[in-house]
Amino acid sequence: MKVKVLGCSGAEFPGYNPPGFLIDGKILLDAGTIGAYLSEDAQWKIRHVIVSHAHLDHIRGIPFLADNIIIKKKKHNVTVIGIAQVLKALKDNLLNNRIWPDFTMIPNVEKAVIRFLKIKPGKRIEVNGYKVTAYRVNHSVPAAGYLVEDKKGKRLLYTGDTGPTHKIWEKACRDKIHCAIVEVSFPEKMREMALHTGHLTAGLLKKEIAKMKVIPGRILITHPKPQHIKTITAEIKKLGIPNIRILKDGEVITV
Repeated sequence: MKVKVLGCSGAEFPGYNPPGFLIDGKILLDAGTIGAYLSEDAQWKIRHVIVSHAHLDHIRGIPFLADNIIIKKKKHNVTVIGIAQVLKALKDNLLNNRIWPDFTMIPNVEKAVIRFLKIKPGKRIEVNGYKVTAYRVNHSVPAAGYLVEDKKGKRLLYTGDTGPTHKIWEKACRDKIHCAIVEVSFPEKMREMALHTGHLTAGLLKKEIAKMKVIPGRILITHPKPQHIKTITAEIKKLGIPNIRILKDGEVITV
């Protein structure tokens, strides 16, 4: 399993893109960055987008991808996967013919560019040959993290945005995880803000790791605020935990 990091930042700044992780060129985990990074041909290969939650920095690429498909006259659709509350938020607040055209109805219901597929927390579905399981996490809006397993048994865990949580560690981390992409958004001096908004600091992450029965082979950090990247990087290093580091836009992870 190869994962291309289209973006892994907790804000948009020059050189820092919002979250988007492309698995084997086919499946996108979160959609903060698509068209601003990927070529046309690479965009057309995306047929499934798995969304953790409905905050703008995790969904903003979806309407532009849909628009690109229509303009190019590509005759295919993209399935957006998420828990019920996330899909409802997308329908009500984004693809609502006010903020953006409703591409779940364009060009028509039968051939709509965007289709929704609901996934229930704790349930596993098959997506283009991958096994995908959703787990609720603790964010300021309804949110889920995901376990993605390929045909070779390689297992990737993605938290999306979360503060201190339990279910995903309890259920997903009872068996081997080859790689986990986990958020740390704020430095320790902003711990109160992190807790208030449903995010983690390095110190809070250490407490989360202690909840895991089996610690992932690698822990890769996403969603740091660019304004505090140096501080967060130093705080992650001070944890003294093996095989943990902050991701960079553009890198490719082999799981």
